[in-house]
Amino acid sequence: MTDAQKAVPRLLALRALNLGDLLVTVPALRGLRRRYPDHRLLLAVNPALRPLARLTGAVDEVVPHRSLRPPPVVAPDVAVDLHGVLPDSVRAVYGTRPRRLVAFACPEAGHPDGPAVRDVEHEVAKWCRLVRSDGGDPDEADLLLAPPPAPSPRPGAAVVHPGAAFGSKRWPPERFAAVAAALAVAGHDVVVTGTAAERERAARVTALAGLPARANLAGRTGLDTLAALVRGAALVVCGDTGMAHLASAYERPSVVLFGPASPRIWGPPRKPVHAALWHGDGEREVQTDVPDPALLRITVEEVLDAAARVLAA
Repeated sequence: MTDAQKAVPRLLALRALNLGDLLVTVPALRGLRRRYPDHRLLLAVNPALRPLARLTGAVDEVVPHRSLRPPPVVAPDVAVDLHGVLPDSVRAVYGTRPRRLVAFACPEAGHPDGPAVRDVEHEVAKWCRLVRSDGGDPDEADLLLAPPPAPSPRPGAAVVHPGAAFGSKRWPPERFAAVAAALAVAGHDVVVTGTAAERERAARVTALAGLPARANLAGRTGLDTLAALVRGAALVVCGDTGMAHLASAYERPSVVLFGPASPRIWGPPRKPVHAALWHGDGEREVQTDVPDPALLRITVEEVLDAAARVLAA
């Protein structure tokens, strides 16, 4: 670090989680950027998310970090716990020895002064409220990302994303295939996406839908390319995953299928171009290896009806 860099005050934000977790904090990050215009904003985050961190326009530097250990930053002027796994994340941020800490109240970690965590609160609103407690003025609607540098590999495609990190969030592949087949019959260029680990699941959906093998893009798109695909998509159909938040970040028509988690906490913005389908009966979020009963109550016909609505919007 040069002498000039040392002279610039630093703000460290911890959010060492996954794609959707980063995207719901975009308004809060931009609020911090405006609150501390003279600070260099360092984001401790999963290094795979570096391309999207740049597209927020709020982050000066990505600090690769994927744990609840203290990030490798020493004595930042301000440190913000946007991770929210109490008390561990507060302790992790404290471990950098910041001059000032912004976090939710956590007496167990030696930080009693922040705002209280609420039992039910949308993730976007939650982090904006934390930034407001520090004097910032974030805009909860400020979710849109800048365009990615890569062009879309399939402009105008209908994107079907059958994977999710937990089995409880995975709608059956047979149902995703039925949706994909119906969209293809309706004239859409349908593609199926996923990670490299989800390629077999995506291949099954592709085959059951009667789509050509080239429709399976799982494991073949980097994050820049995936963002470009979504930005240029006609429609996104997916579970409660990062892909849903990416559709919100580019305001593309989307149908999001919820299981154990409530859209009151993780749902897309309330706009006509987004539909959140949920048949749950509480605010629980218990992750299991099998599809959640609430998720299984969503029918193929319901998804297709919702797709028609958001496309019309």
